[in-house]
Amino acid sequence: MTQTSENVTWLTQEAYNKLKDELAYLTGPARLEIAAKIAAAREEGDLRENGGYHAAKEEQGKQELRVRQLTQLLENAKVGEAPAADGVVAPGMVVTIAFDGDEDDTLDFLLASREYASADIETYSPQSPLGSGVIGHKVGDDAQYELPNGKIASVKILEAKPYSG
Repeated sequence: MTQTSENVTWLTQEAYNKLKDELAYLTGPARLEIAAKIAAAREEGDLRENGGYHAAKEEQGKQELRVRQLTQLLENAKVGEAPAADGVVAPGMVVTIAFDGDEDDTLDFLLASREYASADIETYSPQSPLGSGVIGHKVGDDAQYELPNGKIASVKILEAKPYSG
């Protein structure tokens, strides 16, 4: 799904199309809608005390930030295939790990960028300490990563399968 290396983001064709559609909406219909809200609020008079105007301007700012994020992401995107189901941890996979070899203390997570974050499963980016520690390892391997306090944590890769969500 996604892997960033030197600002290159790998996306499946489906993900690329979804993000491109979102950008088209935000730069087309959504811009027209917010411009109409701002114009209508402006006609109400004094802008200093006009809550509708300020809310619309704030919404416009958030939309434009998202437009810039999507534009940058898509400019640096490379479209590729979903990861292979070969047991090697890669972006776009659901990974199950056991902490310190304790197979009762496990975590399932999606290794992907925040563009894929879902309410269904916790998501870690490939650049996160855990993500960078497990990426490229195979099922059965032990992997290590650095915790924020500087200590090293060990995990065992129990499963790695392509995300189907």
